[in-house]
Amino acid sequence: MSNDGVNVGRRRFLVAATSVVGAAGAVGAAIPFVGSWAPSARARAAGAPVRINIGKIEVGQQIVAEWRGQPVFILHRGEEILNNLEQVEPRVADPNSEDSAQPEYVDPKLRSIKPEYLVVVGLCTHLGCAPSFRPEVAPADLGGDWLGGYFCPCHGSRYDLAGRVYRAQPAPLNLPVPPHMYETDSVIIIGVDEETA
Repeated sequence: MSNDGVNVGRRRFLVAATSVVGAAGAVGAAIPFVGSWAPSARARAAGAPVRINIGKIEVGQQIVAEWRGQPVFILHRGEEILNNLEQVEPRVADPNSEDSAQPEYVDPKLRSIKPEYLVVVGLCTHLGCAPSFRPEVAPADLGGDWLGGYFCPCHGSRYDLAGRVYRAQPAPLNLPVPPHMYETDSVIIIGVDEETA
């Protein structure tokens, strides 16, 4: 068999070019396939669990995460905040969270698994407005007995830094505590019950 007139260099180039285009096509097809493994926006809105790194939240700071399309407040509480919770307890409507939405494994007074971290859904239980985080003590607009908490700008409901509503407010219940668990000391998963994990 004769290879008369066959350009070996050109053949190698065509084989290499075809291989590169085929490999690029395979990668291009694989990217959407692998991406489809992640929960969709609809699945996340329906309640897919959300992992949050809480390791860098300083004492007294709060971050806001999203779960089921709702804001979730995550507050790192220090000793001063925890001590203030005891002081305001006589002024809150449901100090033991008997009528409020929260998992059974959450401490009913501190409303948390670990005292230093509060995790609550950030929607007022009156009409669903988002309360403002007001950690300062005795601001002029909230009065001298204010020891920090959440203030709903829509109708004036007030909550302490455990998400417990004060007496005689438009809001009927404490802020809800979503199901959550600690995956590690610095990572929580919102949307997964500690008991069933």
